Amino acid sequence: MIITRTPFRVSFVGGGSDLREFYSKNGYGAVVSTAINRYMYIVIHPYFHDKIRVKYSRTEDVENIDEIRHPIVRECLKKVQVEKGIEITSFADVPAGTGLGSSSSFTVGLLNALYAYKGKVVSKERLAQEACEIEIDILGEPIGKQDQYAAAYGNINYIRFNKDETVDVSPILLTESAKKRLEECLCLYHVGGERRSGDILSEQKNNISLEDKYQKLRKMVTLTDELKDALHAEQISAVGDILNRGWLYKKELASGISNDCIDKLYGKAVKHGAIGGKLLGAGGTGFLLLYSENQGELKKHMGCKVLPFHIDREGTKIIFYE
Repeated sequence: MIITRTPFRVSFVGGGSDLREFYSKNGYGAVVSTAINRYMYIVIHPYFHDKIRVKYSRTEDVENIDEIRHPIVRECLKKVQVEKGIEITSFADVPAGTGLGSSSSFTVGLLNALYAYKGKVVSKERLAQEACEIEIDILGEPIGKQDQYAAAYGNINYIRFNKDETVDVSPILLTESAKKRLEECLCLYHVGGERRSGDILSEQKNNISLEDKYQKLRKMVTLTDELKDALHAEQISAVGDILNRGWLYKKELASGISNDCIDKLYGKAVKHGAIGGKLLGAGGTGFLLLYSENQGELKKHMGCKVLPFHIDREGTKIIFYE
């Protein structure tokens, strides 16, 4: 049996610039994000029958790969060339569709587990590259590349997406005291609901051809350098303001990113001490990331389920192999 553990991610600034439509036009895109200690677990076990069994929200028991309805499982099995006699199960700390990159964590974790099943150790870079290929190129999902790299590598990173399709991952190394302060000032607040991000992201991709939307994304990319420099200098207090400016830009990229309910919650947060924040993921629902130097006071007023987190430093990992 093999078990992999793969982190979810929190994206700070630059989301959207990891779309091919942007970085191929601009020359590059960039994000600053962190992997967090909330995980996707993939369990692989030999299956007694010469078939494939996949357990998620439903159970599939099929004779061959092409019969599998779960698209990511089907394409990962094809990529690694595992054909039969395998059972795959997944568990997650947080529901899908809440803006934490769960789909890409699933893909990266499954690839990691399947390669281990085949007796192969592959690099984090290869896992991220192949996850992007499966989700974006083969399945045609209207997503970018940041989630796959965050899930594979772990840590806080400045991730640059180059026009030639290469990706550079630069860890942002913090002292323990700076890391602790950053974690204490950040918290996730559940807005409620789940959604597929496809519609919002498809509109956002199309809007890149519009000059005003394109320029907003360029401004968001400049914030990644500002945040990277602030973190390197351990200016943790600058994070809230940078998040706020990025959120104001992001809301203008496509309809549906925010709504009256989210705007009211954000306004309430600011009223009770939040310096800045953003809605994670494509938009519409999920988790609000809020920066406050008094999270205890903020939690009293928000009326939301909270999800504190720490920074994951390992990325996708095999935690059991027998």
